Amino acid sequence: MATKLWDKGYDIDKWIESFTVGSDRELDLELARYDVQGSMAHITMLESIGLLTHEELTLLLEALRGIERDIHAGKFSIEAGVEDVHSQVELLLTRQLGDVGKKIHAGRSRNDQVLVDLKLFYRQRIKDLAASVKKLFELLQTLSEQHAHVLMPGYTHLQVAMPSSFGLWFGAYAETLADDMQLLVAAHRIANQNPLGSAAGYGSSFPLNRTLTTQLLGFADLHYNVVAAQMSRGKTERALACAINAVASTLGRLAMDVCLFCSQNFAFVHFPDELTTGSSIMPHKKNPDVFELIRGKCNQLQALIGEVSLLTTNLPVGYQRDMQQLKDITFPAIGTLDECLQMAHFMLEHIEVNEHILDDERYNYLFSVEEVNRLVLAGMPFREAYREVGNQIANGSYAPHREVRHTHEGSIGNLCNTEIAEKMKRVMQELLEGTP
Repeated sequence: MATKLWDKGYDIDKWIESFTVGSDRELDLELARYDVQGSMAHITMLESIGLLTHEELTLLLEALRGIERDIHAGKFSIEAGVEDVHSQVELLLTRQLGDVGKKIHAGRSRNDQVLVDLKLFYRQRIKDLAASVKKLFELLQTLSEQHAHVLMPGYTHLQVAMPSSFGLWFGAYAETLADDMQLLVAAHRIANQNPLGSAAGYGSSFPLNRTLTTQLLGFADLHYNVVAAQMSRGKTERALACAINAVASTLGRLAMDVCLFCSQNFAFVHFPDELTTGSSIMPHKKNPDVFELIRGKCNQLQALIGEVSLLTTNLPVGYQRDMQQLKDITFPAIGTLDECLQMAHFMLEHIEVNEHILDDERYNYLFSVEEVNRLVLAGMPFREAYREVGNQIANGSYAPHREVRHTHEGSIGNLCNTEIAEKMKRVMQELLEGTP
């Protein structure tokens, strides 16, 4: 029995077969449930246009539901010698139903079959990533409120600059994640279009009802032009890579801050001993290895957009086998980012904040701008106030007033966390409206 959808009755060289199949058999297990879902929609449509009888549809749907149950139970596998998940599903149907099982492929190509699997997979995984981002966002907002009045140094050029607060610091990363979420929503919109029925990229002479499969699979819209549908492979991954890049950039930067603030020279934050690691030679060491790894993994993830772009640059119209490599880089990237988000959440649940950082005299000059502003509010022109405080610092007479009065939107005294939460709520609503 054929184990390849394109089998024509002859064997190909084993080395060629191994090279062209690549990691498909392993990665395709991620797609199994979506392949079944796509097949159910496709055969329902085939019955509606007379290419399957009602009895044949009933048999096929029952068999596919059995395969789906096996997938959820962890009993599904791609057998040795079977090329991919599409071939395995069709093989199982043919074993069970004979010639009826062979009818499932009418009106579609492996090209649009894998495309619909990928669209469904990416749609769900983007939703999963969004949930992890939102969970971290909510924790950061909680920490921002808890430590709203705990002051810390703000830096520019890594030099002590002006007063900041842990409320600002935690809240800044929360709002940045809300911005990143917009890119995840954009990637979701691109993924949430139905390519099924585009076949090999040039449509079919069967009277396919693509609107029906769009509805059955819960897609927001069709990829109407069949060539454009095929060209969306790579386009979806590029949009997703941009979103992953943005979230990874935010998370990596947060990790860098934590690594810095954990060091004895800063001592702004602390973690329980059991969440740190030690040194084989220095008994005093408690290293923030988790955040160093998050930083490293997130830096690696930012290369994804380059990999996707290079794989898809200057390809001619129509499907090319280069596209197969996209799974090798995007599937692991999604898993890595989700793991980093969840680990960051776990660690930050246990963060301990130093509430007395600014008691140290090294931070006296942190309040110099506050002093300039105090003089301006008392009537002195800004440039004179600036020179006055500068002269005090130079001659050693400067004595800081350790009071901070910031009231405008987004400042130490007015974090606007409620408004930021509304921003995230609006973005999430966009995502949920496009999700079945």
